[in-house]
Amino acid sequence: MIQVTLKDGSIREVEPGTTIAELAASISRGLAKVAVAGKVNDKMKDLSCPLTEDSAVEIVTIDSDEGLDVLRHSTAHLMAQAVGNLFPGTKFGIGPSIAKGYYYDFDSEHVFTPDDLASIEKEMNRLVKEKHDFKRREVSRTEALSHFGELGEKYKVELIEGLPDDATISMYTQGSFTDLCAGPHLPSTANIKAFKLMNLAGAYWRGSEKNKMLQRIYGTAFAKPADLEDHLFKLEEAKRRDHRKLGLELDLFSLHDEGPGFPFFHPKGMILRNALEDFWRQEHRRRGYQEIKTPIILNRSMWEQSGHWDHYKENMYFTQIDDQDYAVKPMNCPGGMIMYKTKMRSYRDLPLRVGELGLVHRHELSGALHGLLRVRNFTQDDAHIFMLPSQIKEELIAVIELVDYFYKVFGFEYHVELSTRPEDSMGSDEDWETATKSLQEALEEKGIDYKINPGDGAFYGPKIDFHVQDCLDRTWQCGTIQLDFQMPEKFDLSYIGEDGQKHRPVMIHRVVYGSIERFIALLTEHYAGAFPVWLAPIQVRILPISERHHEYAKSLVSRLNELDIRVETDERKEKISYKIREAQTEKIPFTLVVGDQEAESNMAAVRRYGQGDAGEKMTIDAFIELVQGEIKSKKMLKANFKEE
Repeated sequence: MIQVTLKDGSIREVEPGTTIAELAASISRGLAKVAVAGKVNDKMKDLSCPLTEDSAVEIVTIDSDEGLDVLRHSTAHLMAQAVGNLFPGTKFGIGPSIAKGYYYDFDSEHVFTPDDLASIEKEMNRLVKEKHDFKRREVSRTEALSHFGELGEKYKVELIEGLPDDATISMYTQGSFTDLCAGPHLPSTANIKAFKLMNLAGAYWRGSEKNKMLQRIYGTAFAKPADLEDHLFKLEEAKRRDHRKLGLELDLFSLHDEGPGFPFFHPKGMILRNALEDFWRQEHRRRGYQEIKTPIILNRSMWEQSGHWDHYKENMYFTQIDDQDYAVKPMNCPGGMIMYKTKMRSYRDLPLRVGELGLVHRHELSGALHGLLRVRNFTQDDAHIFMLPSQIKEELIAVIELVDYFYKVFGFEYHVELSTRPEDSMGSDEDWETATKSLQEALEEKGIDYKINPGDGAFYGPKIDFHVQDCLDRTWQCGTIQLDFQMPEKFDLSYIGEDGQKHRPVMIHRVVYGSIERFIALLTEHYAGAFPVWLAPIQVRILPISERHHEYAKSLVSRLNELDIRVETDERKEKISYKIREAQTEKIPFTLVVGDQEAESNMAAVRRYGQGDAGEKMTIDAFIELVQGEIKSKKMLKANFKEE
């Protein structure tokens, strides 16, 4: 008998040769039904894999992230089989699973069209019903080259030739289709229950422009039809919520060919932006931060000193002044260093927390630009904390709590990743190890689950990244906390310690919004443009029924303006129903309809966005109390999936 250690730590004894599928069935029938693969000593294996020695085994279920990857990779093979059946002579590239789906690259004389996707889906469904088993076979390099060479599969041959000498080479066959693949796969095509082909694209073989352009078909697959339906609905909903579309419709911002990647903010967009910045300033002031502003352009020697010239030059913009090289800042931190050095600091001055809403410029390729999500200039809500080594943990925890507070105000769930040292970095192994350990300890003290993101830290230090989740289950990387031992060394920062000697401070770089522009895009899509009252560019619109009610409407505008409630009146000679409909289209939180009765009794018929046609009669005093309460509490409305 051999011993199998399960994920919960329990140990089972099974006979040698017991498969992972048989192990799952011995645990429970329910587990066996949802099992799609197994992890043996952390290596993914097919359910048909026999266990031959003492091992740690985890059953991978179809509802897990790893299980969905197996499902989607298997569906990519199914799609390739269908394409091969329908379009003989097609040559096959690669077909991996990706976030929320999969793709496969094809070299075919037939040019695929959107109409072909329906035919391919139909063939895939037929193959599902035929219940073809996914059969794995390990082969020698010679056998693999011979098999794919005889079929003229030049892309597979190239892949095989590029494998290390000691690589295990395996092929998977379902029905008449055989592919080069490491696996694992589902037991059968019958396990594929819900899939959809999404779109077509071109893709250079192996991502190189020197190679041939192949045709790529994207698809998605889920464990259950209901999950697929929900995903497709959210994709359509995302199109409706596209911030580029809403930005124009709501008159928030615009993008122009005269400045690609450089957004123009309109008056209403500036109101939204200023509300976010005012909130940022208020909460940072309460937590002991001081605000600074540093220049946008600094000379080349400073960027060489910081390390940006060596590590970030390709993303920077440059200019010359008086025959000297200067650079437009891609980050705010060097300016913060210069500010720190303007006077000698004492240990009593630390921690020193300085914040900057700093405009930065980074060169992005034209093809990568995307609304406010990927731009060439943006405002980082940066802050730099200079501290004693003994203050690291306390300050990290305070930043984590600040980020958590901000995201709760906006109603966001989030997950955390710890990004470790990249290849292109500076500093000693010891410093990196100390910094990484400090970040881990702070997260663990707060009881926050996190994933390790290997090699994705900044070039000067490891970081904690916060990925917020919106109402469509999309994630956006916003906040980050970076612990840095390198910059203080580069800029020769110091403080006078209790012993009267100079010592080196440690610093934290951190953002909460990340980029004001990107955060506005996120909020616009999350709320579908129907911002909560405290953020809405126009909070109240007053609609007089006829011209004789204009004076009353103007008096209300004057009163609300004095209370800093953002209000406007619509005095056009249009039907009141038309005015109401326009206010709804513009997603104004409150619409006040006023006529004879309202003017006589100092009241208004209050209509709230998204809550139907009925207007609730309220005194103006009661309405003001309602609005002010929501502004003060920053009350968040639940995101509504349906357009009003």
